[in-house]
Amino acid sequence: MQTHGLKLELQSWRTSRNLERMVQQRWPAVVLTLIVTGLGAAAAGLLFKTGVGWLGSWRLGLLQTASPWLVLPLMGGIGGLLSAVLISTLAPTAAGSGIPQVMRFLSRQSLPMNLQVAIVKLLAGILAIGSGFPLGPEGPAVQMGSSVGWQMARWFKAPPSLLRVIVAAGGGAGIAAVFHAPLGGFFYAIEELLRKSGPILLLLVLGTAFAGSFWADVMGLAGFGQQSAGIGQKGFQISSEYNLDIQFLPKDLIYLVALGIVVGLLAELYTRYVVKMQSLGQRFFSGKIVVRMLLGGIALGCLYAALPAEFRNNAGLQHTIVDGHVEINKAVGIFTLLFFATGLAAATGAPGGLFAPMLTLGGALGLTAAGIAEHLSGHAPSTYVFAGMAAFIAACSRTPITAVFLVFALTKDLLILKPLFVCAVVSFVVSRITHEHSIYQRQLALQSSATSTQGEMKLPGTPLSPRDL
Repeated sequence: MQTHGLKLELQSWRTSRNLERMVQQRWPAVVLTLIVTGLGAAAAGLLFKTGVGWLGSWRLGLLQTASPWLVLPLMGGIGGLLSAVLISTLAPTAAGSGIPQVMRFLSRQSLPMNLQVAIVKLLAGILAIGSGFPLGPEGPAVQMGSSVGWQMARWFKAPPSLLRVIVAAGGGAGIAAVFHAPLGGFFYAIEELLRKSGPILLLLVLGTAFAGSFWADVMGLAGFGQQSAGIGQKGFQISSEYNLDIQFLPKDLIYLVALGIVVGLLAELYTRYVVKMQSLGQRFFSGKIVVRMLLGGIALGCLYAALPAEFRNNAGLQHTIVDGHVEINKAVGIFTLLFFATGLAAATGAPGGLFAPMLTLGGALGLTAAGIAEHLSGHAPSTYVFAGMAAFIAACSRTPITAVFLVFALTKDLLILKPLFVCAVVSFVVSRITHEHSIYQRQLALQSSATSTQGEMKLPGTPLSPRDL
């Protein structure tokens, strides 16, 4: 075992040295490739968010003129059908979140990664999420950014070792662009996608993530996407999605640890539920994504039609939670709705991510816990909602640093970093005790079991069998 570890360390050192020499010899081409990759990832991510926002607004507008029992199931079914037809006919690998596909490619499995996959993911994701599937843009942003990176690397004739770095960096740039969080995108590429580091590798990934965020800011200034992206008529400015009065007291540490434990356990339950739903979808509708998304879209439409109007705007639920002006029972209702609805949406193979729902789920838990703590002890930390967001992502994805900086990007208040770290680390440890692997690693094993006759695949660390999902 020790000899095997030494061999891996030696191989990693040699790879790092080869990468360093390669960058020194071809640095103009490498820099240009990363800049263009960041531009492509930002454009794809902003197009995705803009398209989803437009179609989602049109969906809500139709509710003013027709019955929700007609609009929501019909739009869900049609959107799911069109999205599935695009995927099944043009790019089957564009189904689902997209993150497990990128992880498979980076683990040196044969998988299509090109502009066609990115374009299909863009169009199919807009159709699915815009028509009511309660998923987010980050999974598609990672796959689209990685696909753009792959295409750029091929055009610039990058060798395989550099190509893998550019693919991972493109995924990080996608996250940076859609969340306006360059550090979040950088750490995600390192924590989840590459799972290794080195001075040159870190520099390449960090540069691409900041390039993606920069291009997103420039496009926002030009009126494409969010104009509050961080750059205005006077140049770059610090702007945040939420402006709050944050206080962090020493006694808050006890509350944050308690919240981290609760969120860690519930996040693990959510992870198992989502993966189980995807497993059932593959078992009963194997190779039938069109049927899955058609029926799933109709079912989700009927679910939302039966709920009060304020629950039908998936994008607005996060703002509702952060505003905090809701009763505990409504926060619990939002958590319950997204908990089960996102599992159903993921089971259909819809092209959408889970980070955005995780933010709302964690925020709802934080808001509920704040109300209970206030009732029992007369005090609740003002950071509970955001701490819950970071804790939920950290527990599900096993990427605590990424979770902290993604949530930090929502406020850009340095004071919030400490409570975010405390809660995220606690939830990460709790969830890691209950299960070693993240939701994406388990989805990766599930995908492998559907395509491999052996029904098992190797993951970084210890093997993970489909039975261990």
